[in-house]
Amino acid sequence: MSLLNYTLRIADSSLISGQRLAEWCTNAHTLEEDIALSNIALDLFGQANILLEYASELDGNKTADDFAFKRNEREFFNLKMTEQPNGHFGDTIVKLFLFSSFNFLFYNKLSQSKNKNLSAFAFKSLKEVKYHLKHSKSWMVRLGDGTKESNKKVQESLNSLWEFTGEFFEMDEIDNELNKKGIGVNNKSIKEDWNNIINTTLLDSKLKRPEDGYMQTGSKSGLHTEHLGRLLSEMQYLQRAYPDAKW
Repeated sequence: MSLLNYTLRIADSSLISGQRLAEWCTNAHTLEEDIALSNIALDLFGQANILLEYASELDGNKTADDFAFKRNEREFFNLKMTEQPNGHFGDTIVKLFLFSSFNFLFYNKLSQSKNKNLSAFAFKSLKEVKYHLKHSKSWMVRLGDGTKESNKKVQESLNSLWEFTGEFFEMDEIDNELNKKGIGVNNKSIKEDWNNIINTTLLDSKLKRPEDGYMQTGSKSGLHTEHLGRLLSEMQYLQRAYPDAKW
């Protein structure tokens, strides 16, 4: 049960992040960026699918589609960062940068897992996540070190999203259990490296790192912001309206 829950946490963050980025399809400011964000969304959907298929094996009853489309919001364990609305382009870039910085370090550690499914997944996903980080970091610098207006907007985005970064490094009983078994990752161990990536990028972007204050929590227990329910109502509409429909 612990392994299933742990697998769903990683899968859900990729799934929900992918769903948010997919909302940019046909809406980005340039064709190139429209394609880039759509491709990143597809990467995340692919990562989610691999893990949901594995979750299906662990569960023995539910399919990957069941996990994606037939759970309610209290049964999802994605990081709250991933469910936040796209907002303007700067909001999306900051969110992608913060999440990708964590994911890159997390998958590096997970690739050393004693669980062959998780280690293979992480190793395969690293190339994709490295690109996600490179792309979002490049935009952080371009926007932060761009015009006064772009710097102001991205700084505001950073300030508003910062409270969701605390969850990246939380450890609960499941995390501790699987870490001791050599299966999971000690999230706290990657915070220093994450800080280095963030601080270096913000310096290059002429942005100020927000002070740590109140931090959001609760996603590991299925607690979310109001935004997840709205996202799921759209993502799951077809499967809910026509149960077990076949193409």
